[in-house]
Amino acid sequence: MKKKITLKHIARELDVSISTVSKALKNSEEISADTKEKIQAFAKLYNYKPNNIAVSLKNKSTKNIGVVIPDIVHHFFTTVFRGIEIYANAKGYNVIACISDESFAKEVLSMEMLSNGSVDGFIMSLSAETEQKNDFNHLKEVAAQGIPLVLFDRVTDEVKCDKVILNDKEIAYKAVIKLIDEGRQRIALVTTESYFNVSEKRSAGYSAAHLDRKMPIDEDLCLILHHKEVNLEAIKDFFEKQQVDAVLCVNELFAVQCMGVAQKMGFQIPKDISFIGFTDGILSQNSQPALTTVAQHGEKMGAVAAELLINKIEDEAEEESIDCRTEIIEATLIERDSTIN
Repeated sequence: MKKKITLKHIARELDVSISTVSKALKNSEEISADTKEKIQAFAKLYNYKPNNIAVSLKNKSTKNIGVVIPDIVHHFFTTVFRGIEIYANAKGYNVIACISDESFAKEVLSMEMLSNGSVDGFIMSLSAETEQKNDFNHLKEVAAQGIPLVLFDRVTDEVKCDKVILNDKEIAYKAVIKLIDEGRQRIALVTTESYFNVSEKRSAGYSAAHLDRKMPIDEDLCLILHHKEVNLEAIKDFFEKQQVDAVLCVNELFAVQCMGVAQKMGFQIPKDISFIGFTDGILSQNSQPALTTVAQHGEKMGAVAAELLINKIEDEAEEESIDCRTEIIEATLIERDSTIN
C-alpha cells in the first residue's frame, strides 16, 4: 500500500519548494513543462490527494452548508431538506445535516461542531426545547462570528438573520372560514404547547376567523397535545366531553390520530365531523378518508432558504448583505374527503 503523502513530502523528495509543487499540480504557467511533468507524475504514482479542509480554511470557504432540523419523522422537514439539497448542490455546495430531535442541547452541540470551520453557513428550524427555553444565545454567537444564518418555519425575532416562514395565520384563517361555510358551528382546535410560534400563529388565524364571522370562541374547544407523545385517551376524552362538528389540527399527525379516534367512537367523517390538518404528507394522502390539508410547500421553502444563505455567503463582502430579509411562502388548502367540498 502506497504511503499517503503531502505537498511537503513531494517537495522534499524532488528537491523543490512547496510552492513549486502546489503550482505544478495546478498546472501553472509559471512552472516549466519538465518540472510540472515530473511533479505530476510523482503525485499520481503516490496517489496524492489535496487536503480539502486545509484548502477551505485558506480560502475561507468550505462549500458546505450546515442544516439543523428538529426531526426527520415529519414529512414537512424532509421536504424542506430536499429543497435545500437540490438548490445547494446545483450551486456547487454540499449539505451536512444534523437532527436536534427537539433537544436544545443537541441543537447547541450541532452548531458548535459545525461552526468550527466546517461550514460556510447554517439553515435551521428551532427545536421545541429552544423555543420553550427562549434561549437563543447560541444563534446570536454564530451571527456574531459572521457566519450567515437562515431560520425557517420555527423562527425567532430575537436573532437578526434571514428567515423563511409560512403564512400560518392567514392559511389557518382560510381553513376555518371553509369549515364555517360548510355550516359548522363548533369548530375545535387541536394544537401543541403555546411556545411553538407556528402553533400560536395558527391559533391566531383560528380566532380571527371566529371573530370575523361573529362566532363565539369557546376555550373548551381547544385541545393541547404534547408535540412528541401519542395520547389517544386525551383525544377520546375530548370528543366525549365536547360537542364538535369540525376540527382544525396544527399538524397531520394530530389530524389522523383524531380522525381515527372519532371513527372508533362511531362518528362519520365528514358527515358528523370535518377535519383539516397541516402538512400534505403521506399520512394525509393515504388516511381514510383522505385528509383535507394545508400544503406547506416544504421543498420550495428549502430552496428559498438555500438561495438566501448562498447569496449571503457569496455577497458577504457587500454592504447590502447586512440587511436581513423575511420571505413568506404562500400555503395552499388541498380539499379532500375529510371535509364537505
